[in-house]
Amino acid sequence: MFMAMVVVFVLGYTAIALEHPLKIDKAASALITSVILWVLFMVGSHEILLGPGKDFFREFLAKNPDLAHLPAHKQYLKFIVDHEIIHHLGEISEILFFLWGAMTIVETVDSHNGFKIITDKISTTNKVKLLWILSFITFFMSAALDNLTTTIVMVTLLNKLIKEKKDRWFFASMIVIAANAGGAWSPIGDVTTIMLWIGGQITAWGIIKGIFLVSLVNMLIPLIIVSFFERGHFEPPKAPEDDPNTVSPKGERNLIFFLGVGALLSVPVFKTVTHLPPYMGMLGGLSILWIITDLMHRKANPDKKKQCMITSVLKKIDAPTIFFFLGILSAVAALQSAGHLHLLSQYLDEKLHNIYFIDMAIGLLSAIVDNVPLTAGGMGMYPIPEPHMLQTITDPTALAWAQNFVQDGLFWEFLAYTAGTGGSILIIGSAAGVAAMGLEKIDFIWYLKRMSLLALSGFLGGSLVYYLIK
Repeated sequence: MFMAMVVVFVLGYTAIALEHPLKIDKAASALITSVILWVLFMVGSHEILLGPGKDFFREFLAKNPDLAHLPAHKQYLKFIVDHEIIHHLGEISEILFFLWGAMTIVETVDSHNGFKIITDKISTTNKVKLLWILSFITFFMSAALDNLTTTIVMVTLLNKLIKEKKDRWFFASMIVIAANAGGAWSPIGDVTTIMLWIGGQITAWGIIKGIFLVSLVNMLIPLIIVSFFERGHFEPPKAPEDDPNTVSPKGERNLIFFLGVGALLSVPVFKTVTHLPPYMGMLGGLSILWIITDLMHRKANPDKKKQCMITSVLKKIDAPTIFFFLGILSAVAALQSAGHLHLLSQYLDEKLHNIYFIDMAIGLLSAIVDNVPLTAGGMGMYPIPEPHMLQTITDPTALAWAQNFVQDGLFWEFLAYTAGTGGSILIIGSAAGVAAMGLEKIDFIWYLKRMSLLALSGFLGGSLVYYLIK
């Protein structure tokens, strides 16, 4: 059953990667993969928990000596159902509720046309100048919102700025690179950094301080290269007229924009001050925005209410994305509980035993494989060592290796960078890339020929800078 779990995971992941040819949503593939993995774990519990997963099971029994009198199959049941599933469900739920709250806040701002504050400031038709403007806006916006949402907003903006399809493809691709780079240095900028932040592997200030310069280099290298050969101007399309029944007045639009962005930016402060999980700060910000919008639109016409009320906005939230994260994180949790990730970490330690090589391998792999399970895998492979555990290590080499995995340690910082930016190398390698591909129908081969080497140059350049400054 242990090897069967690996086979099922690979097949499930293949189905996720081939979502479009198979015409099966990746959320469905992730969920069924997760369920089958836990079923196999349960069915093969005797083989697995006395074999590859014995270390975790022994630790569990040592902490719960009152279970010693139970039959073996009931001990397995207690470990898998009452301990592992509940433990992982708690961690996964924190991530899902955080994302759900963030997506709702951003969608509410967008429904009030709040992002016009930014887009109305852009008037240039020079390609290079617009490229730099959009890249820097995307870089910082994705740190405040997240790379997926920022990409959706900025690619939508392109339709209002650029008429030619191939020009939009190029600009959208640069937006993907900038969004992934910007999301990597913020605790709320990418699902992977959210996972690491909530999991305790990084702190908000630690990731900003450690990765900001590296992420900036990741964006600047492709940007500088394309500036040498992109020339000329573009023709903007004719702007459609707004529906007078749903358009938000400027004052209302600005208020919702600053409330929404303020709610997102206050989450790290909330966690630092209260020490409560970040999702509670996100839901608190959402509730304040919800109350204000309900009061603001209580006398609005039906069309305006249908567009702007949060009860209506909730219907626009991408529920399949939430289910996808639930499925894939739960699937990885099954592999972690059964001992697969522990064996993988041992293999990487033996074959590579180099933090930079391990993280870069994960980053390059994220161009093909979704970075969410890769990051989850890294979190499962390398637990954060407790301070008392470090004090017991007498070998200086072993101590130096273990210190790479403490909170804000070298491994976690570099993992946040590589997993966040490696996906830019292929259009399907990140949520931002998939979103841009869907919105603009960007061709996979076109991106591979035109953009992959640019993204790779930024990835390698940022990695080199990180190595030099550390």
